Amino acid sequence: SGSTGMDVATATTVTLTDPTVHKIPLNAQGPLGHGLSALLLGRSSATLRGVFVLPGVIGADCTGPVHAVVWTPAPPVLIPVNSRIAQLILFVGQAYNADQVKRWSGSFGSTGLPAVLWVQAIQSHYPMLTCHLNNSEGKPHSIKLQGMIDTGADVTVIS
Repeated sequence: SGSTGMDVATATTVTLTDPTVHKIPLNAQGPLGHGLSALLLGRSSATLRGVFVLPGVIGADCTGPVHAVVWTPAPPVLIPVNSRIAQLILFVGQAYNADQVKRWSGSFGSTGLPAVLWVQAIQSHYPMLTCHLNNSEGKPHSIKLQGMIDTGADVTVIS
């Protein structure tokens, strides 16, 4: 019994002076040990104070200090040192050879090389895309999608 998460606190005092996203150092260090990974989630008490911690994953291969990505809709907000703004929910990850993948210190990295899978030129009018999806093993074998591209998104997912 007990709490599901392990609270983590800020390592420094931070003032959020604008509504953009900020990276804040926490009093946690990777690797977490025993091959464990963790979900980093905001505490409800921080949310009630107007500090929103964006969810993140701390991989078993993470080395160095752990940071939280936070934002506030109503700046300025002062977050004193040792404020418990987030929690780690530990889990055993199913990563491929995590011990053999070289990561850099400080988190916010990904394994493997960066990849651009598709690029669309943005025009002065609504950016439209026609996409043909083929599935040789399913029915229908092919579908055609047409829609406006969200130019504010980093990734588009079709499911």
